[in-house]
This record gives sequence, C-alpha cells and structure tokens, in this order.
Amino acid sequence: MHPIKISDLRFKYEEAQKNILDGINLELAAGKITAILGLSGCGKTTLCYCMCGIIPHIYHGHLDGEILLFGNPLHKMELSRIARSIGIIFQDPDTQLFSPTVEDEIAFGPENLCLDREEIAQRIEICLKLVNMEKHRFEHPENLSGGEKQLIAIASVLAMDPDLLIFDESLAQIDADGKERVKNVMLQLKTLGKSVVLVEHDPDNLAIADDIFFLKSGKLEAINITNKREFDELYKI
Repeated sequence: MHPIKISDLRFKYEEAQKNILDGINLELAAGKITAILGLSGCGKTTLCYCMCGIIPHIYHGHLDGEILLFGNPLHKMELSRIARSIGIIFQDPDTQLFSPTVEDEIAFGPENLCLDREEIAQRIEICLKLVNMEKHRFEHPENLSGGEKQLIAIASVLAMDPDLLIFDESLAQIDADGKERVKNVMLQLKTLGKSVVLVEHDPDNLAIADDIFFLKSGKLEAINITNKREFDELYKI
C-alpha cells in the first residue's frame, strides 16, 4: 500500500484567482525518500499541507481530487488520527519548539495521545538516540544551535511514531554540519521502513533521494537529475 496516493488534486486558496495545484497525481513509494523540487511560490508547501491534512482541516480553500493516506481518504480522517500516521517538519524549527526542556518537547505529542508514562519515557529515549541528542535531554531548546533545534523538532514528530515524515525545506536554515546530521537521520528512518518526503531546492541534498519530482504550473513531473547543470536548467523561467 502506498503511504500517500494522490489523484487529480486541485486546490485554490479562497481569495486566489487560479489553482495553485492543478491536477497533481502522485503515488509515494513506501520506505523510500522522495524529493519534491520547484520554484519559490509554486505550491510545494501547499502540497505538503494537503498531504498532512493541514488543508482542509486548518487552512481552507477549494479542494478537489482525492488523497489516500495508507488507503484511507484523508479528508474524512480526524487530525489526531492523521498525526499518528504522518508528521511534518518545517523550515524554521522555532515554529515547532515551545517547551522549557527538550524532554518536555518530545513528550508533548505522546502526552496528548494519553499514553502511559512508561511508553512516553521509552519514546523519548528512542527518539533522542535516533537523532543523537541524548546529552541535551534536559536543556532548554533556545540554548541549542539551529541544526540541533531541527533535530529536536524531528524527534518531537518521531515521538508520535508516524510511518511517513514530510521535511518541508527543513535543511534551508541550518549550516553544513546540521544538514549532514539531518540527512543522516532521514537515511536512518528509511532503514527503519519509514517513508520520507523531502521538499528541497539545493542539488547537494538530493543524493539521498530515491525518487525526484518537479512541481511546475500546478503539476508534478517525475525527473532524473544526474548533474548540477540539469538541475539549473529546471529553474530557468
């Protein structure tokens, strides 16, 4: 079963004149890293919001087509149920971190699922180990570097134990070392059988992707990039 199957997806924001997504078809491969590229403003984040239920549950507009999340119609699922299957990590980790300690941050999601204390403690340990941030367990997130904050944001999403994770330009605001650490986490998730969507604009980050798609004029096209020249050609207007 595909983690995500999208059929003829069309979406227009309420005040917009035309669709930002205009006939998207996509079948995500399970247990792989799928990259989505596109010019700024082409609709990559909107597509992410559609895939994780933020659209239509939080942001509204005119939505047509079908999205199946592990075989279930996404628009009929409650957000709490969606959060158990899919998680999203944003570009700026500060938008996702709000607790006084790293431990509290990671515990927040499982606590809202009303899991017992032993289960929550186990998830905290597993997630911190996965992102190699055990020694920062009791620190305030504000004291961490940008890359370390992003790792904690990832750990907080992983604590919900989703099978699909979306990284929406999550490498954009961190340094080279932070990028490598986050990419290593993505590769670990792949070995664990998780599916990953990597929304990206930097060709140096595409080496970990199994499949690459380009979003343009509201449509998604599978592409095969073998060098930087081909990547640059995509972004010519």
